[in-house]
Amino acid sequence: MTEDLRPPVDLEMSHSEFERWYWPVAALKSFCDGLNLSKAGRKAELRARVSQALSGDEVEPPKLRAPEARDSFDWKRAELSRETQITNSITFGPNVRAFFKAQIGARFVCHSDFMDWVKVNAGLTLQDAVEAWKLLEDRHHDPGFRREIAECNNYLQYLRDIRDANPKLSLDDAKQCWDQKKIRPARGGIVIYEESDLRFLSAAHDLEQSAL
Repeated sequence: MTEDLRPPVDLEMSHSEFERWYWPVAALKSFCDGLNLSKAGRKAELRARVSQALSGDEVEPPKLRAPEARDSFDWKRAELSRETQITNSITFGPNVRAFFKAQIGARFVCHSDFMDWVKVNAGLTLQDAVEAWKLLEDRHHDPGFRREIAECNNYLQYLRDIRDANPKLSLDDAKQCWDQKKIRPARGGIVIYEESDLRFLSAAHDLEQSAL
């Protein structure tokens, strides 16, 4: 019996069939192209738009977001000090990184947690940012620290779940399970780890042995 695997993009697909599967962004954009829908927005917005169209409902065009007014401060060339205020135009190029390295030392790394903190704290100073970096760095060294995974990031959540359940599983093996699981039925488009997913590793091993 052939296993139930995700079908190709089909503009005549029923709404219920569409909802059975996890769809990558490229597939969702193909649906949008074929159904004459906007491809603007995040993955969840694309999925909702396609789902609505396939259900037979009229799809409203996405609302355009007004661009945020950007401060004119020149972060690439300005002479920075601890009193310099963070603006919404801050970038993390050589000038900014050099400042933090001079303040913190060679151990400074411009990691994503720090950049996220800076971007949402316009109005505070670079001195505040230096102190925030130190607190974040201490948190990273805490063995119990785990960065929060965004609800929309199904891929990272699956990898975390499968490796939590199987601590000795390598990242490559976890990715191999994801590759196989994501093309199988996933209610509402959410891929959830199940213990039975480890069968994908056994199947791959059997194929490798048969090829020898």
